[in-house]
Amino acid sequence: MAESGEANGKDEQGGGKEGESAEDGGLSDAQREVLERCLHALKHAKNDSHTLAALLLITRLCPASQLDQSTLRRIFEAVGLNLPARLLVTAIRGSSESSGLAPNELLSLGTALLAALSTDPDMAYKPQLLTTIPILLQILSNGLNHTQNGQSTTQSYSKIDEAIAADCYQVLYSVCALPLGPEQLLNRGAVRALCLAIEQNQILSCEKGTPLLGCLLSGKTKEKAWNKNPNELFRLFTKLTKDFTQASEKDQLEMCTKLVQFLPPVGSNLENEKLKDVISQIWGVLRPMLQSKLTPKQIGPVLVLGACLLDVCGWEPVGPPKLCCLLVNRACVEVRMGLEEPPGQQLSPETQHTLTGCYRIMEAAMEKACVTGAAPSAQSSVSGLSLQQSRQVLGVLQEAFSAVVYHLQQVDQSRYGDPFIFATFRSLCSWLAEETSCLKEEVIALLPFLIGYCRSHMSNDGEQMGLSDWMDQMSVSGDAHERSTGFVTYLLPALCHLSAEDIPRRELLSLDTPQLLVGFLSESWTSMKEQSPPQRDSSLETACSALLNFTITEPQRVRSDPCFRVLETLLSDTLPVLMHKPSLLVLAANICTLGLMLGRLRTKTDSVDSSHHRLLSYSLRFLTTVSPAWDHCWDEVAELWRLSVQALGSCVRTQPWIISLIRDEGWLKHVLTTLGQSTAPPDEDTQNALEETQKSFLHL
Repeated sequence: MAESGEANGKDEQGGGKEGESAEDGGLSDAQREVLERCLHALKHAKNDSHTLAALLLITRLCPASQLDQSTLRRIFEAVGLNLPARLLVTAIRGSSESSGLAPNELLSLGTALLAALSTDPDMAYKPQLLTTIPILLQILSNGLNHTQNGQSTTQSYSKIDEAIAADCYQVLYSVCALPLGPEQLLNRGAVRALCLAIEQNQILSCEKGTPLLGCLLSGKTKEKAWNKNPNELFRLFTKLTKDFTQASEKDQLEMCTKLVQFLPPVGSNLENEKLKDVISQIWGVLRPMLQSKLTPKQIGPVLVLGACLLDVCGWEPVGPPKLCCLLVNRACVEVRMGLEEPPGQQLSPETQHTLTGCYRIMEAAMEKACVTGAAPSAQSSVSGLSLQQSRQVLGVLQEAFSAVVYHLQQVDQSRYGDPFIFATFRSLCSWLAEETSCLKEEVIALLPFLIGYCRSHMSNDGEQMGLSDWMDQMSVSGDAHERSTGFVTYLLPALCHLSAEDIPRRELLSLDTPQLLVGFLSESWTSMKEQSPPQRDSSLETACSALLNFTITEPQRVRSDPCFRVLETLLSDTLPVLMHKPSLLVLAANICTLGLMLGRLRTKTDSVDSSHHRLLSYSLRFLTTVSPAWDHCWDEVAELWRLSVQALGSCVRTQPWIISLIRDEGWLKHVLTTLGQSTAPPDEDTQNALEETQKSFLHL
């Protein structure tokens, strides 16, 4: 029905002065009277000719935008969705004898009906309408091809009325707006057809086809779309990049946002060199933009595009080190300007989008500019930065993250479901994973928020506040369980660092952080057991390390806090399952060490429950499995094995009954046999651990 709608702006019959006097964009009294007559004729039509005549009059009388839902339903009840679908098929076949209408007229009527009916979401999701999508896509990409009188006659797409194309796009947009609409379009070949239409510059493909395809590539269907249509999408991406490089400066600024949608997903299977070449062309346009004076509104899309390019291809195509520094500096400046506003001032959605892109640039810079436990070196820097440049990058990052901390200090629980707060939290966690010595007092003061935020989402409050819907739109991976534990995952490296220091550890204990970590381990283990085969998840190992810090440094708290008894039971259930899973060997070593460290805090008067006995028994069995098969991860488990051996000696001193368990499991004999078969003596640390444990045995 776009013939009289916004597609061509025509005033059809009944759409003159009387139509203009209609209130709220509805129908005039005269239009409504004629419409009622048409609906009556439609309802009582005796054959297809009468039905088509009534429908033609309705489509010329009333724009789709002026038909309310009740009128649309009356039309649907009179003709159903099968009729417009039949009209399309008849038009494609070029058979018009039964209706007396030319294929173009049949096509115009069929698409107009579908466009009008699709504005009702209930209609848009009916199977009869969905089956027409491949035909509509064929019309948009290839035009109307039909056969008449045995002769093949191809009607050029350019001769198809623009209103027909507009109606086709109206149906596709209506379906796309449904909850599962993008998936429906993807499964019916929409990506390939739209790419073809845009590539051939078909009618309305630029105005309507490109934005529609952008919608399909902006949500959770992006990865699937690229997997199914990598060649078509890469050709289109290359074409859009060429358009971008050849556009005027003003148009280039406007095209940044559109180009983001058509970037391939991170980790795509595209040929690496070809992808780098195209992305290098984009950076060639962005470099002078970064060096010029742009307003905050102008620089925002540039930084967001730059962040997405880093996600896809890293720092290599960015350019000289000086440009890398400039990119990070401009992102940090925007973060400081955006977040250092007075409390209570709301950030616009546009500003939040820009800052989220800046966070990703900062995170990428952190990954490259920091070296764990040491100052940055000339070799370990962002795209070849010198030592001085790396220090400058870390300096501006520190200033920006100071603003991040300041902003999060103003957040109350009512905003825990805000996607921007999640992005800000995640960005700070990336900094804290590498750097906890700077801003220490500010970070300690922020711990109540950080722990409270994680705890809130662990209890699924975040689901109730709508954050899950945003994660779906942004293609954040994982099911609801993985997402709820994911908040803790981001914070885990920082908790591991902070729990090793006295002052922050006391604050963490006051916030019952061990209980949060035990809950995280429990939920994560439940999820891991459901995998087949289970995949290594380093976050569980990090959680064990943080709990180990508490166990070693806070024995009194561990003895009195019930969550550590819950932890011991969890470990006793977990270790037996992990015993013979090579991919989870590091996790097993962490659990064994943590279990024995907990066991050493028991006294001779403590009762021996079944979970404690089971944990010690399987810990001994695990320690006897050390063999050349551990070579691939020995660097990760060696220190854990030594700690376990030392903890075992402590357990023996406080719980003499363990000696008989050690004899039964044959642990000492196995260790001596393994050492005897070794071609070299054990290293000093291993030898010291074994000697200490031996003293414990001799003491008894």
